[in-house]
Amino acid sequence: MSRDAIEDLVHRYADAVVHRDVDRWSATWAADAVWELGPDLHAEGRDAIGQMWLGAMERFAKVIQTVNNGTADLDIDAGTGTGRWYIQEAWWRADGRRGILLAHYDDRYVRVDGEWLFASRLLDVHYQGPPDLSADPLGGV
Repeated sequence: MSRDAIEDLVHRYADAVVHRDVDRWSATWAADAVWELGPDLHAEGRDAIGQMWLGAMERFAKVIQTVNNGTADLDIDAGTGTGRWYIQEAWWRADGRRGILLAHYDDRYVRVDGEWLFASRLLDVHYQGPPDLSADPLGGV
């Protein structure tokens, strides 16, 4: 049951990205959550996370995020857990550039009022660049 709830959480997050729905996307986060996209790009708290997401999404005309596979290890009694989920994004930047992102999120979960939410998400990028994988996997775009 709880593993299904985590899968649902991860999929609701990705679906909200595709539909650019900041309210649905923000609702996947705990009030005091942390979102890290890199060493110099992180936000703490649901409101700050939502604002960072809105700023990031301004650079994109369209993003299609899909969830590939993942794991979740939950302590049901404590209402906490960890997981790792692999994602793929196809994106079209506002400036016309197109590309893909291949990455995974290292997650921490917390159950609040019976609902599982993200306590933190740390993005680990494996590749970002042209869809033909011709960019340096560590260089990004």
